Amino acid sequence: MKKRCGVGLILAFWMLIPFLGIAQASSPVVLPPSNSEYLLLDKGLQYRITKAINSMYNFDFPTAERDFAVIMYQYPEHPLPDFLMALGYWWRIEVDVTNTRYDNIFLQYLDRANEKAERIFDENPKNKEAAFFLAAGYGFQGRLYSERKSWTKATFAGKNALKYMELSRGEEEFNPELLLGDALFNYFSVWIPEEYPLLRPVMALFPKGNKQLGLQQLETVASNAFYTRVEAQYFLFRLYASMENRPYDALRISEYLHGKFPNNPYFHRSYARHLYTVGRWTESVRQSQEILDRIDAKQTGYESNSGRYAAFYIAEYNYRVGNKAEAKKYYLKTVAYGEESESQESGYYLHSLIQLGKIETEAKNKAQARKYFDRVKKYAKRKHPAHKEARDFIKKNKL
Repeated sequence: MKKRCGVGLILAFWMLIPFLGIAQASSPVVLPPSNSEYLLLDKGLQYRITKAINSMYNFDFPTAERDFAVIMYQYPEHPLPDFLMALGYWWRIEVDVTNTRYDNIFLQYLDRANEKAERIFDENPKNKEAAFFLAAGYGFQGRLYSERKSWTKATFAGKNALKYMELSRGEEEFNPELLLGDALFNYFSVWIPEEYPLLRPVMALFPKGNKQLGLQQLETVASNAFYTRVEAQYFLFRLYASMENRPYDALRISEYLHGKFPNNPYFHRSYARHLYTVGRWTESVRQSQEILDRIDAKQTGYESNSGRYAAFYIAEYNYRVGNKAEAKKYYLKTVAYGEESESQESGYYLHSLIQLGKIETEAKNKAQARKYFDRVKKYAKRKHPAHKEARDFIKKNKL
C-alpha cells in the first residue's frame, strides 16, 4: 500500500467524485425530479445512474456503458456522461495499475468532461456543479499521473482539483459528498510527510490537514453518504489494513463489498487477502482458488495481478500445513503471475522465490535453490529484507 500511496495520494486521492458510491442503494426509492438547476441533484437521474454504476462496480461494463451512452445522448453538453465513461475505465486500470492499456481512453473521457464543465463554468462562475466536475476530473487526472510518476502533471492536476473543490462549496446538497474530499485530504496531507520526509516541501504547497479528523470524516461518509459511500469504504479498508492496524475492520468492509459486487476482482482479491491476514486461511484459500478459476475462464477483470495474490495465499497455507509439494506448485504460480504482470519487485514475488529456494534446499537441490536466491538478489534492492534473507541463507547453507 505504501508504495502506491506515495506522491499520488499526496496530490489526488482526496479529490474523487460525487457519485462513485452511488451503487450503495440496493433498492433505491424513485423520487420526483429535483427543482434544482443541477443535473446531479435530479433524483430520477440518480436512480438511473445507480443501476448503471452498480453494473460498473460489478465489472459488467457493456451494460453500464449502454446506460451511460443513453445519458450522453440526452445531455450531450453536460460533463456527467463522459465522466461516467471515464469511471468505467478507471476501474479497469485499478485492477492492475501497472497496465497502461486504458490510460489514453480514460484521459480522453476526462478531458471531454473537463472541457464541457469549463464551458459551463465560463458562462457562469457561480455554477457549483461545473466546479464540482472540474474538481473531480482534475483529481482523477492527478491520480493517474501520480501512478505513472508524472509528478509535474500530477501536481498541476492536484492543485486545480483543490481550487475547484473550494469553488464548488456552498450548495448544501453537495456537502455530504464533498466530505470525502476533505476526509482524504485531511488524512493524507499529514500521513504523506510523516512517511515520506523528502516530500515535505511539496506538501507545504497545500493547506495543513488533520489525520485523525480525516479518518473520522471518512468513516462518516462510509456510513451516511449516498453518492460516495462505496468509494469511502474502498479507501477505509485500505487504510484499516495498511496504515491503521485494524485488520478485522478491513475484512468487514471488503467482505461486504465482495458480497455486493461479486464479480469485481479488486474487491474479490482484497477479501481473500483480509481473510488470510486475520488467520481465516481455509476461507482465504477457497476465495483464492475461485480467483484462479476465474482467471482460467478469462472472466472480465481477472488477470495476472489478481492471480499473483491468490496463488500466494494458497501457497502459504500449504507451506504452513506441511504440504510442500502443493506449496511449491503455487509458489511457482505466484512467480509466473508476477513475471506476467511485471511485478518482480513485489513482496509476494520475492517471498515466493525465497520459499522455493528453501524447498529446493531441503530437497538437496542446491543448484536450483541458488538460482532462486540469485533471482531475489537480482530484483530486490540491497536494503530490502528479502535481499538480506537471500544473502544470509546462501551463506548459512553454503549454496
